[in-house]
Amino acid sequence: MDSGISGAYTTRMTVRTRFAPSPTGYLHVGGARTALFNWLFARKHGGVFVLRIEDTDEARNTDDAKQAIFDGMEWLGMDWDEGPGKGGNFGPYFQSERKPIYDAWFQKLVDAGRVYEDGGAWRFRFERKPVTMNDLVCGEVTIDYTDESNTPDMVVKRSDGSYVFHFVNVVDDLEMEITHVIRGEDHLMNTPKHLQLIEAFGCKPPFYAHIPLILNPDGTKMSKRDAGAAVGDYPRQGFLPGAVVNFIALLGWNPKTDEEIFTLGELVERFSLENVNRAPARFDFEKCKWVNQQHLIPMGVEDFAVAARPFVEEAGLPIPENYTAVIAAVKEKVRLLGEVPAAVDFLLKDAFDYDGEAIAKVRGNAAAKDLLASLAESFATLADWSADAAKTALNDVAKAAGAKPGQLMFPLRVALSGRAHGPDLGDILDLLGEERCTERVRKFSQIL
Repeated sequence: MDSGISGAYTTRMTVRTRFAPSPTGYLHVGGARTALFNWLFARKHGGVFVLRIEDTDEARNTDDAKQAIFDGMEWLGMDWDEGPGKGGNFGPYFQSERKPIYDAWFQKLVDAGRVYEDGGAWRFRFERKPVTMNDLVCGEVTIDYTDESNTPDMVVKRSDGSYVFHFVNVVDDLEMEITHVIRGEDHLMNTPKHLQLIEAFGCKPPFYAHIPLILNPDGTKMSKRDAGAAVGDYPRQGFLPGAVVNFIALLGWNPKTDEEIFTLGELVERFSLENVNRAPARFDFEKCKWVNQQHLIPMGVEDFAVAARPFVEEAGLPIPENYTAVIAAVKEKVRLLGEVPAAVDFLLKDAFDYDGEAIAKVRGNAAAKDLLASLAESFATLADWSADAAKTALNDVAKAAGAKPGQLMFPLRVALSGRAHGPDLGDILDLLGEERCTERVRKFSQIL
């Protein structure tokens, strides 16, 4: 059987895609990627994106998992046109509320003689012939159903009266007039079964597109425990939703250019199933952080400061009058908003720890102790404080001691911040001011 599916789908068709998660756990990044591809395709073609919940597994479904799906989708900016909270003409959108619909479609199979009882369960009688589908990503795939020993008839209704995934999935797609089923490649071998069901119902199948799996960098299957697996963890770590969408879009899709950073609108404009890869995608959490940083950099200082504030407050750090200027000093140094508190803590409070390696490096400079002591005295006598005035004082102290200014720059950074790296030294001097700089340099010179 040829499914009648080809890549040349008509633009006159009202595109309808769907995301159908099961609320048995948190929203996984793989599920979010499936939702995104469906959402992008619908938006690209001016179509409809449907969210339906496959909640027939009563033993494993939880309200928290349902809410995690809704929260994750909303945080990522993937609004649905039909589904829970939105309504629509094809509801209910929870499978647990659709049993009368399934019963009616099952009766069609009974009337057509395509199901039979087997030990209390009901099996769908496959037609014993090859089934060919033309997948929009994977190309032509054929499964030969001639040999019953390899492809036994499929249970569609359990002995307890409940329906299996394959049956309800097909019925929902037909009932909701889904035109394009975009899902993970792990469902590829299910599709010929679905096509046989659709033919038995006398209906036209949707187009199918099976997208590549997501693997860890080492090629192993990504598990729920791996970093980056749970969408709910991203906002808590300080990722921007647009950056996460950008990153997961690149897990299996390629714009066919060297570009990697896109806004949501640009992704909608550029997305196509033709550019979805066949090979499995490799999930790189460090790359995800880099993508986030590229989205942070163009943010305005005020917006960045506002976005970072909840993380600073949660860390218990004070919010001074010059808070925005303090946060601006690390704007291009951090990859995540969650990294901001650790990057600015020494600017917001005077009690901080010194990095052991940084102190050891300073102590390796025999002249550092005396140079810093002299610099503290020089800072205390400056008439007008500024970063430039402080740097001039540093140059004068070094010159008077027969040293190079560079020999004092690193010790000064460690004295002021307790670490070897961070904001520009001039920003630190300006933000801390004369009194705090003088006291920190004096204190550090005494502990060397």
